[in-house]
Amino acid sequence: MIKKPRIESVELRRFRSLDTRTNLSVKEKSYYLNLEKGFQGEKIFDKWIESLKIDCLILNDLLFEQNNTFFQVDSLIILQDIIHFFEIKYFEGDYIIKNDEWHFLSGKEKEIKNPLLQLKRSASLLRRVLQDLGCHLPVEEHLIFVKPDFYLYQAPINLPIIFPSQIERFIDSMNKKSSNLTSYHSKLANQLLSLHVDESPYMRVPKYSFDQLKKGITCDKCKGFIDHYEKYFIVCPKCGHKENITTAVLRSIEEYCLLFPNKKLTTNSIQEWCKITSHKTIQRVLSTHFKQLGHGKSTYYIPNN
Repeated sequence: MIKKPRIESVELRRFRSLDTRTNLSVKEKSYYLNLEKGFQGEKIFDKWIESLKIDCLILNDLLFEQNNTFFQVDSLIILQDIIHFFEIKYFEGDYIIKNDEWHFLSGKEKEIKNPLLQLKRSASLLRRVLQDLGCHLPVEEHLIFVKPDFYLYQAPINLPIIFPSQIERFIDSMNKKSSNLTSYHSKLANQLLSLHVDESPYMRVPKYSFDQLKKGITCDKCKGFIDHYEKYFIVCPKCGHKENITTAVLRSIEEYCLLFPNKKLTTNSIQEWCKITSHKTIQRVLSTHFKQLGHGKSTYYIPNN
């Protein structure tokens, strides 16, 4: 049972929007693409986990704070007598271990951060969190590589690593184990969820302002900007995708709120953001799908829930 499904992080979603509406630096673009790859790897892992048949609780994308230190958990699987902790990597290409150092083999050899050190640190912090909750279930950590073209040379056999070719066998071995969860395990999962921090204080989204960003509704398919509006539809000039204008405006409002969570939602601001000339269209969408506060020039909107 999935207790916490995996969703795209606020950081990834903001980067994705900024990549469309501004020019990211080379460093920012590289970081953003790594976020996309990381999320893609996590989705691959989730597809494998769908074949897990035993009684278990699955918690994805957890962020904890322990002694003023934040650490992330890609996936936790709680079984009857053990907790499996997964650090998921979407590494591609050839790597080698030399004297506990990891190197990427591509043209000129380059040393990278040792992912096992990150795994060990996070697992240690997780054990402290569980101890604080009075939980003494053992934690077994796994560094799991999901991309088939990943290869690691000179890897000792005793490392807590699961290679792409081993994932299916690992899932099969878990399915053969006995696991009967009780209210204790459900309580533990809920306690962990209550400790989850929604937004990381270490997000590396570059600074931006409303005036800096390119305005307009983007195509839901190709992300190109729309320049043709009909009464009820918008049509992408790049790929020809046609979308209901209300749906498109709502999607753009969601993006506006993501990028500017502290700005008020007004007819004028959304009209400028969407670059739609019809004031009436924006007002209709806002008044239908949001709660109106204030009157006249001071009118703004908030979500209904």
